[in-house]
Amino acid sequence: MVLEQKFPRITLEAARVNAHLSQKDAARMLGINPATLANYESGKTIPQWDMVHKMEKVYGFPADFIILSRDSL
Repeated sequence: MVLEQKFPRITLEAARVNAHLSQKDAARMLGINPATLANYESGKTIPQWDMVHKMEKVYGFPADFIILSRDSL
């Protein structure tokens, strides 16, 4: 039996935007510099799993469906 996917796969930036957060506000809530968040969103760097789980909570979107790298598109 194939389980139906409940959430679409979206980029990290889209998850933030869908949560109605600016990059500055999201970075503050995550405890990181806005430039670090910009690097994550651009795929320049990949966040550690503990940060991904923080993002999941802040953005209200399951981490399993967030694309963390532009190479994954």
